[in-house]
Order: sequence, then C-alpha cells, then structure tokens
Amino acid sequence: MIPSLVKPIEALRSRLKGEVLLPGNEAYESARKIWNATIDKHPAVIVRCFTTTDVVHAVNFARDARYLLAVRGGGHNIAGNALVDDGVVIDLSGMKAASVDQGARRATIEAGATLAEFDAATQAHGLATPLGINSTTGIAGLTLGGGFGWLSRKYGMTIDNLLSAEVVTAEGEVVRASATEHPDLFWALRGGGGNFGVVTRFEFRLHPVGPNLLSGLIVYPLSEAKSVLRQYRDFAADAPDELSVWMVTRLAPPLPFLPPEAHGTGIVALAFLYAGDPKRGERLIAPLRTFGTVLGEHVGVQPYTAWQQTFDPLLTAGARNYWKSHNFSMLGDGLFDAIREYIGHPPSPQCEIFIGALGGATMRPSPESAAYPHRDVQFVMNVHTRWENPADDARCIRWARDFFNASAPFASGGVYVNFLTADESNRVHAAYGSNYERLARVKRKYDSDNLFRINQNIEPA
Repeated sequence: MIPSLVKPIEALRSRLKGEVLLPGNEAYESARKIWNATIDKHPAVIVRCFTTTDVVHAVNFARDARYLLAVRGGGHNIAGNALVDDGVVIDLSGMKAASVDQGARRATIEAGATLAEFDAATQAHGLATPLGINSTTGIAGLTLGGGFGWLSRKYGMTIDNLLSAEVVTAEGEVVRASATEHPDLFWALRGGGGNFGVVTRFEFRLHPVGPNLLSGLIVYPLSEAKSVLRQYRDFAADAPDELSVWMVTRLAPPLPFLPPEAHGTGIVALAFLYAGDPKRGERLIAPLRTFGTVLGEHVGVQPYTAWQQTFDPLLTAGARNYWKSHNFSMLGDGLFDAIREYIGHPPSPQCEIFIGALGGATMRPSPESAAYPHRDVQFVMNVHTRWENPADDARCIRWARDFFNASAPFASGGVYVNFLTADESNRVHAAYGSNYERLARVKRKYDSDNLFRINQNIEPA
C-alpha cells in the first residue's frame, strides 16, 4: 500500500458498516474472483458495502485519492468491469434487501442481489418482472444495460419496468431518479450502463406470473439445422406475445431425456416459456414438435423460478468465457448456413450460439424513450465461447470472432451493450445509436470527470 494512503484507508474503514479488503487478506482473494475466469485483476482496495452510506464513503474515497473506480454487483459482466487493477472496487454483493408491495405490484431491491433472489421475493406473491435467463446474474448490471428474457415479449425490457433508482453520484450525493425526479438521469440509466453513478436500489413494476408455467426444450439434430431454423423463423413471426421461443445450437450435454448416442453431437434446441394458461400453451407449442426428427424433449408445467434456473448448470462460475453478439431485425438463410458450419466444429464442447427472440412489447416504446435504442430488434444472437484451459484462449476466441464476421452481413448493425467484451469499446456507439450524444450530455452533467469509466464508457460531451 502507498504510505500516504494508510491514513485515508483507515479513516474509510472507521466510517463503514461494511469492510475494507486489501491484498494479502484471505477475503480479498475470494472477493476478486468473478464469473468469467479470463478476468484476473488485482484491485488496490475492495470496499464491501452494506449500506448506501457505505457507497457514499467509498465513492468519495476513490475520487479524492484519484483511484480508478469499478463497481461490482453480481460480478457476471462478460467484460470484467466489476474489477480494476490497482484501483478501488465498490462491492455491492452484501446489499440484497428486497421488499414487495403486492397490492401496488411494486418491488424494491438492492443492487447486490441476483436474479434468483429477486425472483424468490416476487414469486412468493405470484408476481415477476422481465429479467435474464441465468439466475446467478446480478440485477444491477442486467438492468442498467437494458435487460431481456423469457417475459420480455409480454412485458417488455427490464428497463421498461423500472420505476425509480437510488443513485450515488460522482460527487457523493444520493439522488432518486424517476420519471419526475432527475428525469434525464433516469432516462440515461435505462440502458446506459454504469456510466452515471452507483445505483444502490431499484424499484420495479411487477406483473402476475405463474407461479407454474409451461416451459421446456425440444431438441433436433444439427444435420437438420437449416430446415428447423427456417420453420422456427416462420413460427416466431406469428407467435403471440405470451410465447417466447429461443434457439440454442451446441454439442449436446448428457441430458437425461436425450438418447446416449446423441450426447456430444451437434443439436438445435428450441427452448420456450409460455406466460399464460398452460393448456392453451400446449396447443400453441404443438407445431414445434413437427420441424424434423425430434431427438428428445423435456416439456411440462413447472415453477417459473425453476425454469429461470434451468440453464445455470451450463453457466457456472469459474470457466473462461468470451462472447460476440449481433442484433437482427430478421433471420436470413445465410445466417443459418453460418451457424451450421461453425457449431459443427466448436473449439470446446461448452461453446454455443443462441438466438433470443424479442419483438412484442419490447418494440412498442420509441427508440428515444430510454438510453437503450434498439426497438426494431426481433432477435439477439450471442456467440458464447466457453472453455477451461488458458492454453486454449487464442483458439476459442478466434472461433468466436470468425463466426461473428461470417454472420455480420445478416445483422442489423446494433448490439446489446451487456454482451460487449472488454475489447469492443469501438462498438459503444453502435450500442446507443442516435442516443449517444444525449447520453454524453447527461454524462457531463453527472460525471464530468468520468470517474465512472470502468465500463463500456460514454465520455462526457
């Protein structure tokens, strides 16, 4: 530690209800581990906050000591922006308090909570809001980048259901951002990432959901991919908003409902959730079983919270991960050819290409209504490269980049900011489109010195 910082750090520690973790401390080593194992950073100080006041003290400390500052919510961001070398990390993982107003259909939750913790609190009342598809994801990063999942076609993006946020600004001021309080900041938070302050608490609109819904997987062989994907495209065009069907291609894990001879072979899996009466859902999903030779299926009525955790075993922490992503307004046959070619020769058995279906309620707000601008997007594709051995880094990353380039001619040009990796700062303008200049002006107002720049950064105007 720099000698001149001993007293400021001790002063910070004396003010906190939380903890100050320094290199050499056992808790420090665990606190600097995040979901993506390709990220191996060594902060100078990790401030594990328990209250909003703790966050204020940590922001003031980092600003006054001129440290680079990162903010950790769930630690799930692919780019590793939860950590910074030789700087300060504000760790919100100890802040998880949630409350639900069942009558008003409102929930408030602190920024260290995961999707699983939010779902548990709201589903106790038969309520939910649209979130992502991996329950270990942090609520904060998901929301600030836009947020979408199985309920989004019916109820919109996560940000479309955000009602207010408590924010600690670069000056250490605590403000409430909503449609009527700091509306410019509220606009920017809905998709603009962590550029504008530390959000410590969110308030969401809730909707009646479940608790038991029809969901499942129907699996086809990769050899029939082009035919299956063409039929999927046609089916998705006419699907009601209550029905979300996503597509995943990969080598088959040893799922018990697949024959043993299919394990390790290329598959196309159609994953779906119907956010309505399961009996009607059964009729609606019947055509999904007719697209080709079904290798197996796992379909039934189960708790919404269980479906939200279905893919967690394939996305556990500690593996090495690299993503590339495109938005699509339509799915072309050329894209299907590229998917078939690349997933047939993945660099690791854990790699996958998925296409998430948006549309429906996600398209109804105007592109200018929030920082997230991509209201014309029907599908989001993510190339998820995942492996274990650092010696395979170059080969696995090259595969993802090559497929990204092969699929680019069929994409719409935009990108979902939460899927950007650390080496894609050149795509930040594509993430925000015509909203970028307005975001830069809001950034100048709330963070003119760019204290919050360990992110997909929007520089102050």
